[in-house]
Amino acid sequence: MRKNRSILLTLVVVSVFLSSCQKVIHLDLSSSVPQLVIQGNVYDEVGPYMVTLSKTVNFDAPSIYPPVTNAIITISDNAGKTDTLSQTTDGTYVTSTLQGAPGRTYTLKVIVDGETYTSSSTMPEAVNIDSIYFKKAPLGRGTLVAVDIKNQPNKDNFYRVIHFENGVQATGFSVFSDNTSDIEKISFSFRPTTDTTTGAPQKLAKGDIITVWLECLDKGVFEYFRTANREGGQNASPANPVSNISNSALGYFSTSTVRKGIIVYQ
Repeated sequence: MRKNRSILLTLVVVSVFLSSCQKVIHLDLSSSVPQLVIQGNVYDEVGPYMVTLSKTVNFDAPSIYPPVTNAIITISDNAGKTDTLSQTTDGTYVTSTLQGAPGRTYTLKVIVDGETYTSSSTMPEAVNIDSIYFKKAPLGRGTLVAVDIKNQPNKDNFYRVIHFENGVQATGFSVFSDNTSDIEKISFSFRPTTDTTTGAPQKLAKGDIITVWLECLDKGVFEYFRTANREGGQNASPANPVSNISNSALGYFSTSTVRKGIIVYQ
């Protein structure tokens, strides 16, 4: 009898717990007002440079982000030059005369449906890649690409690394900063290939070409990519990353230097 009472009491406690959980776990999937998403890059390489515009969609809508057309977009620098971008395809706009240069501050201005969105970014000095090489991953789990870079000591430096495998950009990216370190050389490594279905590491094949881009960012753009990377860099509608664009727009405007390195797997 005492055993039956114990079982009954347990069932009552579990039932109360589950009912309280049901009150806490509540998803509000109501429709939201679409937000503008701006993504733009200026490099210290010869242009043209690209800015893309799109709109967010509701949580339960297909992941197809509608492009924004007929916007007015300009990029100006602190040397007095202004470039008005041309729309090439729906939602894609490109520069014609602008040239990115380290040390200059660039201001993006976007006008859509009477609303104005702005962002400023200062292009930092470039940091060079010292060497790229392959090394074994811990516990024999495949091969890593290792990169050594020449750091600028006692200066805030912010980096993003992307890479291409046989000319195709890999998903995801790495971001890090040196926090005014006096170290002259920084080393980091990443796994070059993963199975897109299982996420398991794949073996490199002889002749595979790995191209590494080392981007030096300003702090505002770094914060965007740092917070975006919490989603693995795969957030197509970037609602969580910290945007550096005004008027509640999502996305980012980046002016960065880029240095590239190539290595072939033998």
